[in-house]
Amino acid sequence: MSARLWHLGNVVVDLVLEVPALPERGGDVLATRTERTPGGGFNVMAAAARQGLPVTYAGAHGTGPFGDRARAALRAEGIDALLAPRPEPDTGFVVCLVDADGERTFVTSPGAEATLVAADLVEIRPGAGDLVYVTGYSLLYDSNRAALLDLLPRLDPAVTLVVDPGPLAAEIPADALELLLARADWWSCNAREAALLTGIEDDDVVEAARILQSRLGRGSVLVRTGPDGCLVDRGGRPVPVPGFAVDAVDLNGAGDAHTGVFMAALARGLDPLAAARRANAGAALAVAAPGPATAPDAARLDAFLN
Repeated sequence: MSARLWHLGNVVVDLVLEVPALPERGGDVLATRTERTPGGGFNVMAAAARQGLPVTYAGAHGTGPFGDRARAALRAEGIDALLAPRPEPDTGFVVCLVDADGERTFVTSPGAEATLVAADLVEIRPGAGDLVYVTGYSLLYDSNRAALLDLLPRLDPAVTLVVDPGPLAAEIPADALELLLARADWWSCNAREAALLTGIEDDDVVEAARILQSRLGRGSVLVRTGPDGCLVDRGGRPVPVPGFAVDAVDLNGAGDAHTGVFMAALARGLDPLAAARRANAGAALAVAAPGPATAPDAARLDAFLN
């Protein structure tokens, strides 16, 4: 592919604990399995890179065992790191509890990835046809938010900006949210996040998608609906793109896999509905295996679709 993905989110390390159920407040529970693995923005980048899309991580990363683990994982996926490691602190981490139903609950401890500044992005010049990815997590950190909002006006109009507001969507400052809504080419979120951003109950995902679409300045909305697939805007109308039935083992990273595969498919020139179908398949394969970064490579995804 001639296009490149510039990822402006945050790579962290996931401390994944599988538990029979979440503990009650003040309680305790024994984990049945524990894993330490790169996560956060890494999951999106790995999903895209495995589809053959060149990827550059333009976020900050730290010095220490978590930073070392994150960089090793990036190298293993063929992902470039734009910035040198911060001398301190270390890369942050996320505690992820996965219950017996495969649902996940997070607690995030920020680190170096929350220290991005405008000077870090002065030299970044995505070309026409490239994709730039921004996550809502970055917009919660004052420094990162200022750096990203400084970059937005400098982006070539031919660059595709993909925004994923993330689980903390309701906490994004209103001014930053409006600037991203105005510039985003794709607004990719799940049904819960769409409900948070619109005030519409999450059982009326079609209406939430329609309202989100009306708030976008130039782009289109994609709302993930779990096993059902997703909704994709088509001429101002949310169109359902069916999902694929699989035995889900771990839902952690499903949305990241979906977004990474979707962006790679767009970069290949696929129609948005065809790209969404491919992303649904990628997410289905991802949840059928334990772990947060389980998106398939292109050959496996092609075989599944065929």
